[in-house]
Amino acid sequence: MIDKITYPQDPESSEKPKETELRRAGLKEYVTIARPDNWVKNLFMVPGMLFALSIFHTPLNSALIIKIILGVVSMCLIASANYVINEYLDAGFDKFHPLKRKRSAVVTMINPTIVYTEYAVLAVIGIGLSSFVSIKFMSVATFLLIMGIIYNVKPFRSKDRVFLDVLSESVNNPIRFAAGWFIFSPALGIPSSKWDLNWINTFPPVSIIIAYWMGGAFLMATKRFAEYRLIDNPKMAGLYRKSFKIYNENSLLVSMFFYAITCAFFMGIFLIKDRIELLVSFPFFALLFSWYLKIGLLDDSPVQGSEKLYTRKWFMLYLALFTALLCVLMFVDIPWLHWFLNNANNYNYDS
Repeated sequence: MIDKITYPQDPESSEKPKETELRRAGLKEYVTIARPDNWVKNLFMVPGMLFALSIFHTPLNSALIIKIILGVVSMCLIASANYVINEYLDAGFDKFHPLKRKRSAVVTMINPTIVYTEYAVLAVIGIGLSSFVSIKFMSVATFLLIMGIIYNVKPFRSKDRVFLDVLSESVNNPIRFAAGWFIFSPALGIPSSKWDLNWINTFPPVSIIIAYWMGGAFLMATKRFAEYRLIDNPKMAGLYRKSFKIYNENSLLVSMFFYAITCAFFMGIFLIKDRIELLVSFPFFALLFSWYLKIGLLDDSPVQGSEKLYTRKWFMLYLALFTALLCVLMFVDIPWLHWFLNNANNYNYDS
């Protein structure tokens, strides 16, 4: 069965839109819309794992390794379920994007029955595997699945709402952090009382969750900015993404700075309260954000997709070294920093 797709032109152009034939999607296309290439985003789980390991000193044994494998596979499958529904529901909008118009869901005929079956299978297996890790991990995995629905499916479809599109997509970052954390934290079931501190203290600090969220929002807003500049046509951009009818370059730039500053504020709270050694990484953290912003301001910026960002070799090398520094600071104590924290504001002088 062959159908046709009309590729859009500039809305103000008098040229006749181009048409191309569609073929029926095969196995390759149904695998592609699950976006296994984006499983690398689950590396955002690693900081949660490392910080929980430094706090709880979880013994490294076969049981933990199995939990790590099950947890990572679970998050990959649930993320793929979200991508499947995203690719299918966005096909009618992606044809207005100069790069996404080449995606499988746009250039082939996707069978909705197969799509929804694929979504259900990935979601059920993902949630099922998460149940073997812990109740808290399963709750986080379920939340990731729910956020995929809120982001993509009407009547919610938060991706069409200005600013909420960035905030609802970037919440996947702290979800992944929490998922990594709950793999290593004690798997306490139900609290014994309303204020069971042993149970409450198995949760990650709120400061790092918000910092992670705002950091992700900065990345997403930079991606939106790069997409908006690439399309370079407000009307066409609005057809691709409804929020672009309201966004402009200035509003996106301002939002990027807001997210970056908010991230830095809550990161500072986390560093002082929970791991002062990480304060050493702060200048490098600021440089990482600045460098990413510089890349985001380029024409046809690589930040539009992780697969393009890998082409920035020096940036990726810096990111690897920065990650290594964080790993060292997570487990190495620096006594003079603790002394400085305890004595720097001691203004009591003997008369």
